[in-house]
Amino acid sequence: MAKVDVWATVAAERKALADDLSSLTDAQWDTQSLCDEWTVRDVLAHMTSTAKISPAAFFPKLISSGFSLKKVQAKDIARERGASPAETLANFKSILDSRKSPPGPKDTWLGEVVVHSSDIRRPLGIDHQFPTDAAVQVADFFKGSNLIIGAKKRIAGLQLRATDADWSTGDGPEVAGPIASLVMAMTGRKAAIADLKGEGVAQLQSRS
Repeated sequence: MAKVDVWATVAAERKALADDLSSLTDAQWDTQSLCDEWTVRDVLAHMTSTAKISPAAFFPKLISSGFSLKKVQAKDIARERGASPAETLANFKSILDSRKSPPGPKDTWLGEVVVHSSDIRRPLGIDHQFPTDAAVQVADFFKGSNLIIGAKKRIAGLQLRATDADWSTGDGPEVAGPIASLVMAMTGRKAAIADLKGEGVAQLQSRS
């Protein structure tokens, strides 16, 4: 499968997410996301903040926050939330085509838009179909990475197999399901476990 144009895909997925969120009520904006400490509004603010920072600006922010990534994220979320959900969404719309990011491989930001968009949509009951080639590229990236999310360690000793794409990885008890759900499970999202089947599901769930 050919590599996707990362930044074009990121922009398209951001635009799709902005459209999906355009009619949310204030109560919906306060819905708990799949990220334990963040509401869906917080996650969107986080996505905005990562699209506004360059590698050169990231390290001074990290240093000024005592090398705590959580503190950096909390400050940035507070800023990008704005005074209302409408302002949160407007801030996000301002970065739809941004190619700025903290340091890291480009596939990191493709993974971020896939995973965080799902962190938002799933609790809200909003369906979305990611491009298969993009989801496969994210899965290929995460399977070999332990940075921050620890996906490589989480799936060690298991065989993951997509049921809607030509993709599999690993050896051991099988975990099978939609490629997007496998990506979410690889990143520790417990809600995605319900979409999966196989002898290795319980083991993967215990690592989430």
